[in-house]
Amino acid sequence: MMNKIKVIGVGECGASSLTDELIHTIHKADLLVGGERLLSFFPEAKGERVVLKGGLAAVVERLTGLAEGQSAVVLASGDPLFFGIAGYLSSRLGRERLDILPHLSSVQLVFAKLGESWQDAQLESLHGRPIQGLAQRLDGRAKIALLTDDVNTPSALAAYLLHFEMNEYEAFVGEDLGGPDERFTHWSLADMAEAEFGPLNVVVLRRLKDTPPARVGFGFADEEFHQRKPEKGLITKREVRVFSLSELRLSERSVVWDIGAGSGSVAVECARLAKYGQVFAIEKNEGDLQNVEANKIKFRTDFPVIHAKAPEGLSELPDPNAVFIGGSGGELKELIHLCGERLQSGGRVVVNAVTIETLHDAMKSMQEADLAPEVTLLQTARSKPILNMTRFEGLNPIYVITGTKS
Repeated sequence: MMNKIKVIGVGECGASSLTDELIHTIHKADLLVGGERLLSFFPEAKGERVVLKGGLAAVVERLTGLAEGQSAVVLASGDPLFFGIAGYLSSRLGRERLDILPHLSSVQLVFAKLGESWQDAQLESLHGRPIQGLAQRLDGRAKIALLTDDVNTPSALAAYLLHFEMNEYEAFVGEDLGGPDERFTHWSLADMAEAEFGPLNVVVLRRLKDTPPARVGFGFADEEFHQRKPEKGLITKREVRVFSLSELRLSERSVVWDIGAGSGSVAVECARLAKYGQVFAIEKNEGDLQNVEANKIKFRTDFPVIHAKAPEGLSELPDPNAVFIGGSGGELKELIHLCGERLQSGGRVVVNAVTIETLHDAMKSMQEADLAPEVTLLQTARSKPILNMTRFEGLNPIYVITGTKS
């Protein structure tokens, strides 16, 4: 009968953080898996050692190939189920194959030192992960805990937050938690950006009192966006933007292409809705790129901007769940056919058209690409003052054409 694989959480004090029973289990294991630092805590262990480096597929294969009766232990830092290896192993090997024995997590330790509850904290990991996209996940949160690494250090995090003008946070950093050299310090973001830290740390961000309320919702007023001058107004109007966003049917993890991004208003709104997804803005006019970057900072959204005339620049992007085409540069048919090939199952492409010719071309191209088109004509008006009264001024009618991939 195959023994269960034990996944054991270890504290910064090494073997002294474990019970005698767990130490005995580690020492007698036929296979011991872990990072070099964790393995060094147990020099008396006699089993075969596998050092965790890079990809985990080889480790899963080795654990899968255990002979009957062999025992294996995987060492992890703190709680193996908190941004740790146990979740990955469970998804690959099955929960029934694992016996998970956690230690205190670094987040538990840092909040204990602060004397604050942490069930209401936003938890994020930058350990081995890109920092891009973090701004929209943090914006408006009152309490945040972040795991860092040697690239995304506390100082790099502070510089990132300052770039997005997220000055409403103070920081608390816990280093080498649970070890003999543990250290806890309070920081302003400006000071933290200039400091140096040990490689093992957790950052807690807390929103300062009396800071302006966070921006909430979606469908922001056109005037809030930085726009092209002197042609101000060349932007997807709020009423059309809101309806188009609803047609895209985004989830928190959607992959979105915004083709012909212009000022970036649609990409900004998509990034705020798909906080854990990927949004890509593609724009051919160099003069618009500065406005996109300014809007990214203003609305605290972090996404890549590609200076290209689509379909150039799309081949390297991940397959999308949603595509918005606000401007096609004369390549509408080619773009829709490309969407038919690249959209994930159930994905949607939304085209905004001002003319009936573009409406015709979009519908025909979607039919040819098996994208099942549907059309909505939006005719809206906004109130305007006239003396001491109010009148309505109509906006240009817009055709919103939506194609869905089966």
